Amino acid sequence: MNPETAMRAKLKLNTVTRTEYGEKLEFSAVCKTGAYPENGLDEDNTFAKFSPSADFTIQVNNPALFGKFNPGQKFYVDFTEAQA
Repeated sequence: MNPETAMRAKLKLNTVTRTEYGEKLEFSAVCKTGAYPENGLDEDNTFAKFSPSADFTIQVNNPALFGKFNPGQKFYVDFTEAQA
């Protein structure tokens, strides 16, 4: 991770909706579902501990990206402050 990144979240893509302008992508924070590994460690559960709730929606209007995102995929999102 970039040392200037203030926070990293892990999000799961829930829905992709085709709109008049492109695609609307709706994400939420990951959480553990299903069985835990024997050692009890799971990356999704670790992320959920520190950012248990998140909702993120983005409208994608770039035709090169249409159809590239599918429900169930997971993504890291890094937050780095933008300069004014």
